[in-house]
Amino acid sequence: MQNDEKNRVTVDIFGQQYRLSGKASINHMRMVAGYVDDKMNEIGHGNSRLDTTKIAVLTAVNIADEYFRLRREYEDLLKILKEDAADNDKT
Repeated sequence: MQNDEKNRVTVDIFGQQYRLSGKASINHMRMVAGYVDDKMNEIGHGNSRLDTTKIAVLTAVNIADEYFRLRREYEDLLKILKEDAADNDKT
C-alpha cells in the first residue's frame, strides 16, 4: 500500500456508526474507536442523566487527561535515561 492510500472502516461508537478514513491500519482505527466507545459507555453508565454531547466532552477530557499524564511520565523516563547515559559516559 502506498503512503497516500487511505484505509476506510465503519465503527460503532456509543450506539452511532461512524465512517473513519486514514493512513492508520484498519485494526488500529478499530482499536481507537473501541477505546472511545468503552470510555463513553463507562462515563454514560455512571451518569445516566447526561446527554450524548456532554458524555462525549467528558470522555474527551478524560482521554486528554490520560494523554497528558502519560506524556509527563514519558518525559520523566526520558530524563532518567539521559541522566543514566550521561553518568555511564563519565565512568
